[in-house]
Amino acid sequence: MSERDIAIAAFLDQSRWQDWTRTPLAGDASARRYLRLSNGQQSVILMDAPAQNGESTTPFAQIATFLTEHGFAAPAVLQHDPENGLLLLSDLGRTDYVQWLNHHPDAESDLYNAAADILLKLETVDPPQNLNRMTPDIGAEMVDIIGTYYSKSQTADLSRAVRTALAEFAPEANVLALRDYHAENLIWRDKETGNDCVGLLDFQDAFIAPCGYDLASLLRDARRDVSPIVVQETISYFAARTSAETDFHTAVACLGIQRNLRILGVFARLATDMGKQRYLQFMPRVWGHIIEDLNAPALATLRQVVLDTIPAPTPEYLAGLTE
Repeated sequence: MSERDIAIAAFLDQSRWQDWTRTPLAGDASARRYLRLSNGQQSVILMDAPAQNGESTTPFAQIATFLTEHGFAAPAVLQHDPENGLLLLSDLGRTDYVQWLNHHPDAESDLYNAAADILLKLETVDPPQNLNRMTPDIGAEMVDIIGTYYSKSQTADLSRAVRTALAEFAPEANVLALRDYHAENLIWRDKETGNDCVGLLDFQDAFIAPCGYDLASLLRDARRDVSPIVVQETISYFAARTSAETDFHTAVACLGIQRNLRILGVFARLATDMGKQRYLQFMPRVWGHIIEDLNAPALATLRQVVLDTIPAPTPEYLAGLTE
């Protein structure tokens, strides 16, 4: 047995789950791993996030508790050993949005409206005040990673342009953003009703952001093409119900650009420094989202700076990143 296997065995010792069958689940971009524990009728999820890998289970547990206390379908914390990076959670289900929509493509609009309803409810909740805030300055700093790992160039002009755009169109960080709010992190629970239909995962990096940040994450998905009609319908659906007072379509476009510029840098780092070259396949879609959002007329200045600064992820360029 490995050291982690021994730690897990000790964590589960004397519990009702100690002899349940363990099945590895697909991981994410982090150093965490997940196991589904099952007795054939019931199941729970084990998060294994060792501190020596720079991970911590505490942020997830804290946000999960906050969400469940406010009526959202987040996993319940069943057992927690933060010192050893082990967290046992209730299992929200096995079918995420991607899997459901692969078999029920006509349900896309309904599922995305349901996801928007979760974000509208999050607007009504006072976020935990110990979280970081994505001010225009912080949002601009978050984009710097693209110069380090993707364009490998100075991006001071880009940072200034992003900061200026955020200050104009998304200046106020006042909403809890789960941050990785997209189809693979949303569980569709078709037997439930209301907000319980949407199970929430992967929110340990939550912060306080401008209204529309998670909507941009949802609709400008790095791993899934959302129908253009559904994109526009969902933004309009949300805009008609949100408390935001600005040009909301431009605000969402601006936040989508900021987010996806950073994602290009993050994916480049994963591919080059961590050997996760599968992330290269997502980068043309991310770039397409950036270009689409840059078509917003009010973002013409930002568009020019991006095109002058950041190369497109052509096959040749991506090949050069990993040479």
